[in-house]
Amino acid sequence: MLEGKGVVRETDMEEVMQSHVMELAHQALDAHEVSDCQNIAYFIKQKLDETYGPAWNCVVGNDFGSCITHLCGSFIFFRVEMMEFLIFKDGKDFTESREEVIRVLQKPGA
Repeated sequence: MLEGKGVVRETDMEEVMQSHVMELAHQALDAHEVSDCQNIAYFIKQKLDETYGPAWNCVVGNDFGSCITHLCGSFIFFRVEMMEFLIFKDGKDFTESREEVIRVLQKPGA
């Protein structure tokens, strides 16, 4: 297990959900070998699906790239020591996700 405190790099989650996600990450690290990224990710995804409904995605590792679309208020990217966690929800309300991406890309005056 990694003992370090989680450090948020980017997020749009409310603080209560951020704390819950980080607690799940620590539980997953307690339950699995650090090298078992797939089962760590699966553990977190399953717990989030149970608590907040389906369509959660979780990527765990120390060397990965990504480009995602997510529902507003469901994104967090953090690390615990050398392990990175990318967690987000995609799903039913694709329109909301799409509009958020467009707003970011079409900044006024750009």
